Amino acid sequence: MPLAFPAPLAPFAARAHETRGRLYPETDSKGRTPFQRDRDRVLHTVAFRRLKHKTQVFVFHEGDHYRTRLTHSLEVSQIARAMSRTLKLDEDLAEVVALSHDLGHPPFGHTGEDVLKACMEGAGGFDHNAQTLRLLTKLERQHGAYLGLNLTWETLEGVVKHNGPLTGSLRGKEEEVPVAIREYAERQDLWLHTFPSLEAQLAALADDIAYNNHDSDDGLRAGLFSFDEAMEVPLLGPALRQARQDWPGEPKEVQIAEAISALIGRMVADVLEETSRRLEELNPQHADDIRHAKQPTAAFSDAMTEEMTELRRFLFTRMYRHHKVNQVRSQAKRIVRDLFDLYAEEPEILPPAWFERLEGEGREKRLRVVCDYIAGMTDRYAIHEHKRLFDLSRSFL
Repeated sequence: MPLAFPAPLAPFAARAHETRGRLYPETDSKGRTPFQRDRDRVLHTVAFRRLKHKTQVFVFHEGDHYRTRLTHSLEVSQIARAMSRTLKLDEDLAEVVALSHDLGHPPFGHTGEDVLKACMEGAGGFDHNAQTLRLLTKLERQHGAYLGLNLTWETLEGVVKHNGPLTGSLRGKEEEVPVAIREYAERQDLWLHTFPSLEAQLAALADDIAYNNHDSDDGLRAGLFSFDEAMEVPLLGPALRQARQDWPGEPKEVQIAEAISALIGRMVADVLEETSRRLEELNPQHADDIRHAKQPTAAFSDAMTEEMTELRRFLFTRMYRHHKVNQVRSQAKRIVRDLFDLYAEEPEILPPAWFERLEGEGREKRLRVVCDYIAGMTDRYAIHEHKRLFDLSRSFL
């Protein structure tokens, strides 16, 4: 059987051999491109392994069949690679951005992030994209010569600009650039005023596709809303009705799986069609033409965007704010707030390696160390530490 070689890249694709390089120059690998090396470095991080026990919607102990940050990241990666392959882009760059995009999430998902934002108000704030950059460029230690992973410019750009430009006239909302991103940009200019590569844009859309579909799947399987209720929801309803029609004798679990698979396919096809239309209008001849475009090049159609908005509204009211989920969110808020306040007040109880980072630092940087420590926790570890530190009935030994 003849070997299959990758298809030639489109002129507007990122090219690994043209990378803008790494903050600390390195000798090229003979067997891997720079973007492949980036992917492999991310896969071997402690932060990536911890995603296994970081929540999406359900906390780790609520069931083994629900998504975690790890399974979500893998699903995003698969979708991003598939779309990049179709458009003749660099799949490895799309993959590493997809695999990295959630590394900065604290325990308990967006609930944990909301608490850390409140805790760090007036001390630099908290943003999970900025925290991802801190992990990739400072907190992860795998090499003796430098802090972080020393990833390529293109990978870091894609992670930082997950939601588009951070400065300049193309910025959608006027918000201050997170401290971690501003500080790093002083060392390496990531072009915060432009869009990222097309590979990174597709990774961001793959994130939307993955979480809308797997949250629908998990919500149905968990019984947070019924099959019949979901039938009335844009996108999800038609997919479920078609699956029931095509597979009338199969159990609901199979019908749900068929519906979700078809819906992912429909969303992917929509992105590819709309992105191809925009590429034809823009006619880019280089990856930088994508960066300097006046709008995102990768996008959903207006019709799909409208339907996805309705689906998100349904999931928000019937799933994310379901009373059972609210009960868990309430517990999670108390755990993160209690831990933060205790570590800030009594930093000597931090593990020695973390306590040593506080020496000689001012208040804001001390709080940042506490924030970094908590943000790195898994749900399981945060729950365990809270019990150990606050349950007075437990043994002191």
